Amino acid sequence: MQLLWLKAFHLIAVICWFAALFYLPRLFVYHAMCEDAAGKERFKVMERKLYRGIMTPSAIVTVALGFWMLHLNHAYYTTVWWIKLKLVLVLLLVLYHAACGHFLRLFAENRNTRSHVFFRVFNELPVLLLVPVVLLAVLKPF
Repeated sequence: MQLLWLKAFHLIAVICWFAALFYLPRLFVYHAMCEDAAGKERFKVMERKLYRGIMTPSAIVTVALGFWMLHLNHAYYTTVWWIKLKLVLVLLLVLYHAACGHFLRLFAENRNTRSHVFFRVFNELPVLLLVPVVLLAVLKPF
C-alpha cells in the first residue's frame, strides 16, 4: 500500500514538474521578444517564482519519491534494464532543469544573448524526454 501512495504522489510531482518545464522556456520565448523595461521586469518575476516556487520543489519531490520507491523495490535496479535507462533520462531532465536555471540567471542579469527562436526549440526538448520516460515506466520493457 505504501508503494501505491508513493507512486501517486510521485506522479503528481512529475506532472507539476513537467508543467513548469514546459512553461518556463515559453516565458523565455516571450521574454526574449520583449522590448519594454516594465515587461522585462514582469517576466523576471514570473520566471523566478515559477522556477523557485514550483519547478524546483516539484523536481526535488519527483526525484526523492522516485528513489524512495526504488529503495523499497531495489530488485528493479539490480534486475531490469528499463529502470536504468529511465534514470539516465531523468538525469537528462535534471540537467535541462539546471539549464533553465542558467537561462533564468542570464535574463535576471540582463545578459541573455539567445533569440526567441532558440528558446522555441529549447522549449520542445522536454517532450523528447517525456515520451520515452513514460513509455519505459508503463511498458517496462527488457
